[in-house]
Amino acid sequence: MVNNNLSEVRKDKGLTQEELAEKSGISRVTIANIERGAVTNLKISTMLSLANALDSTVEEIFLPR
Repeated sequence: MVNNNLSEVRKDKGLTQEELAEKSGISRVTIANIERGAVTNLKISTMLSLANALDSTVEEIFLPR
């Protein structure tokens, strides 16, 4: 399971999963799966796309706090 803060960071930025999907080019279903921990192996490109869309860093989103 991937430990992540994606949901928290997304909500802090005031975005829905759909809005993040549009900004990042990652599907809403994939974002939902990442947020609930159902994705066990994320590509670096996916993490970078999400971080860029959230004006954040991969570390902030995907490293434990």
